[in-house]
Amino acid sequence: MSAETLAELSDLFVVAAVLLYLAAMIGFAVELAFGRARAETRQVRGGARVPVGVGAEGDTPHPGEVAEASGGAVAEGPEPPAWARKAGTVALVIAWLGWAANLTAIATRGLAVDRWPWGNMYEFVVAICFAAVTAFLVAHLRQNIRFLGAFVMVSAALGLGLAVLKFYTVAGPVVPALNSYWIAIHVSAAILASGMFVLAGASGVLYLIRGDGLSRLPSKDDLEKVAHKAIVVAFPLWTFAVIAGALWADKAWGRYWGWDPKEVWSFITWIGYAAYLHARVTAGWRGNKATIVQLVAFACLLFNLFGVNIFISGLHSYADVG
Repeated sequence: MSAETLAELSDLFVVAAVLLYLAAMIGFAVELAFGRARAETRQVRGGARVPVGVGAEGDTPHPGEVAEASGGAVAEGPEPPAWARKAGTVALVIAWLGWAANLTAIATRGLAVDRWPWGNMYEFVVAICFAAVTAFLVAHLRQNIRFLGAFVMVSAALGLGLAVLKFYTVAGPVVPALNSYWIAIHVSAAILASGMFVLAGASGVLYLIRGDGLSRLPSKDDLEKVAHKAIVVAFPLWTFAVIAGALWADKAWGRYWGWDPKEVWSFITWIGYAAYLHARVTAGWRGNKATIVQLVAFACLLFNLFGVNIFISGLHSYADVG
């Protein structure tokens, strides 16, 4: 199969991934919209979990909420219809199909250009979308986080759409600085870490949206746990990516650090997530404060991935943004 044919197949699989992610998003959204509503809970003495506003002197429950502090019963809405649960199951299958299409798009692009397929902004964004969906699907194998499905799928679909409409680059060779085995080490680590940071960012946004009353979103505690676990895994990968980037810079440009905008914002992003983890461990920050810190770090990550390449010129301005 010719390189041109492989490149065309890659483009088609990207479009297929977009459509499948959108279909999965609809299924996840249906399950979330018609699923069971639960009250936000907190821990009380004896290990019982009760809705917020119940169990302390002067507290009053939200309208319609009922709780038994001694038994730990939690207010819940009516049982969701069976078809809503099936919609979520079907959406999960479609998400895996979209993941396979995304992976095939990356593989065929790599075969077409005969190199690691993340040498420009288009390929990099396609890979990050794949990493984000991978993080979601792998995490779902360990715990039920289908409540994040709609948000991860729409993020991946929008990311791929942006890559096709704004960042598309015809398959071809890369600049000499990228023609190195370091691209497989440095960029791969950055892609994997970014995918997990996207999962944490989606959890953080939902944490701030979720109220204390009855809601179809999971508890704030569950959302915070998902975000924290993702960051705990992603942070060492991002640290490795920054170090590997410095080693690659020494090989390519004869210095480890040169205050290039990409280097600076990669380090700022590292500081943001380090501050989040440090605040949790030393100061015991939880809840809104910790979530805001991690979302600030996530904003720095997004600017590093997109803003630096689009708006700031530097040694990393080979991203071919058109």
